[in-house]
Amino acid sequence: MRRRKALAVLAAPALVGLGAGSARAQPAAERIAGALGGDLEVRGREHGPEWTRTRLEVRDAAVPLVVDVVADTRHLPRRLVYLLPGGGLDFSSNFFTPTAHNLTHHLRERGYLVIGISPRENDAAPADLTAAWGLAAHKRDAHKIIDAVDSALRVPYELLGHSAGAALALDLAADRPARLRRVMVLDTTGPYEGDPAIRAARTRAALDRQLAAGTYANDPGLKGLLARAVGDPDGASAVPRPVDPNTRFTNAALAHFALIHTSSLPGPTNWVYEQGFAAGSFAFGATPAEDRFGLAHGPLSVWAEATARFGGGLIPTALLRDLTAIWAGEESVYRIDWAAIDAEVTWVNTALGRGDHPLGADLIRAGGNPKVSFTVVPDYGHGDATWSTTADADVWRHLV
Repeated sequence: MRRRKALAVLAAPALVGLGAGSARAQPAAERIAGALGGDLEVRGREHGPEWTRTRLEVRDAAVPLVVDVVADTRHLPRRLVYLLPGGGLDFSSNFFTPTAHNLTHHLRERGYLVIGISPRENDAAPADLTAAWGLAAHKRDAHKIIDAVDSALRVPYELLGHSAGAALALDLAADRPARLRRVMVLDTTGPYEGDPAIRAARTRAALDRQLAAGTYANDPGLKGLLARAVGDPDGASAVPRPVDPNTRFTNAALAHFALIHTSSLPGPTNWVYEQGFAAGSFAFGATPAEDRFGLAHGPLSVWAEATARFGGGLIPTALLRDLTAIWAGEESVYRIDWAAIDAEVTWVNTALGRGDHPLGADLIRAGGNPKVSFTVVPDYGHGDATWSTTADADVWRHLV
């Protein structure tokens, strides 16, 4: 009953078909829903002047998988791309914020049908997570969606991931799917060399100890941090200012400091950033009210909008453990077969985020794949890559 109801709701004239032919072809979201099958519900639909978005909930486990389909209503798509969000984020927060100007629309306007696959932890409570929620589990979930759609549509496709989602995209590409044409990698880390690799190995060991102790979830706290920053910007936070521990950051100042200087904050993997989530400036004043700060590429409200959209913001400890194993080159813990990636790879990092560490791209080239590019965007932080108001000109142009 649920699936029949879902298909009835999806069969809307505003949606366009996929592939050659007229706009009278079966709507794209309906075809994708039919391909996914099983116990399926429509979580929501929304429309803009030239687009439609359908949210599908695949209820195959206690915590569902959520799939977003965004189509252009003016013309048939020429290409298909899957978007894979970063750790603690979902499709809405990572790729559909702000609603009017985002990476999804950038792709849609260039002929793509966009399918977003949100990680299950976005809908999970801490008690839902276990030691099994690592990168392999995320890969199985992505395969479930991609393989089902691929078997129904049988058209070439591309992958685009940000941060942890980019590592997932590369891991999927190493399986050499027959119709995968390109991987777009947005600010992620492959294996390190030298001291960073040693530090990554230490972090991986610490995360393994957390798993052994039953700590299965990490919460960076961005959702609450940014909600307080926009809801009560001048209110006093609980965090002392480094220049005067007897005083406290204001909520707005703390949010800016955390985004700009993420690498200086406690947290198991904050050290991986060259500087932080966002480019900007921060100068301490004589008092908290005199601190001066600002973001370089957009207002704090965009960050708050993004974090308000995702669920709990949890990152599975097992996922972090597998990612740090990749950074450390510890293939006995988790292995991406870099030499097996034969699709085109467009890898774009940010100078203040994951930085200029191209070994992952080099390993793909060394495996015999000449279709690999690696670009570092200056004066951009990790989250600026998707949320900057000028990311289309500064970052996304390198992808498409």
